[in-house]
Amino acid sequence: MHEVVGGKPYDYYPLGDYIVAAPGVCGGRPTFKYTRIEVEVVLDLLATGEPLEQLVENFRGRVSKEAVEETLRLAA
Repeated sequence: MHEVVGGKPYDYYPLGDYIVAAPGVCGGRPTFKYTRIEVEVVLDLLATGEPLEQLVENFRGRVSKEAVEETLRLAA
């Protein structure tokens, strides 16, 4: 996919509705769309016991509850 975001080109491969692999972002590792927040970081935080609601709050809306739920579905 190709979009222009904030006046800059943004190329990515959708892995879900909220998760993408963008070659120019974080070495192409899965991130949340329009962010540099890696999916692996969120999975690690959940694995250490961080509650989903707290995690969403800590990311200040950049990662939604639905995005985290998608992460868990895709990781399963």
